[in-house]
Amino acid sequence: MYSPQVLEYFRNARNSGELPQANAVAQVENPACGDMLELSLRIEDAVVAEARFRARGCVPTIACASRLTEMITGKALAEAQAISRPALIASVGGLPAESQHAAQLSLDALRAALRKFSKG
Repeated sequence: MYSPQVLEYFRNARNSGELPQANAVAQVENPACGDMLELSLRIEDAVVAEARFRARGCVPTIACASRLTEMITGKALAEAQAISRPALIASVGGLPAESQHAAQLSLDALRAALRKFSKG
């Protein structure tokens, strides 16, 4: 059902947990399925220096959040903002149609955290 990459990112989630030095934090929830994701960023000089997540959700939600933290770390804010849903889905080896909401949840959290940072 899930790609080997999805299962790897779920079983061995990268960057999970709290980020005490975060200067941009957002929490989003998918009301349809109940998945919750909190994304914390430490941004320095307009670059994502560090990213962590905490999630309550399905396998794809955890996998997408884990992969997204890797994708955005070291990226300029504009580059991080430009990550697309298809790019995130492809980077985890694809997702079944009914699970693609997980990628959107991660991107919604990223965009919310970046908005909070820019409003500072």
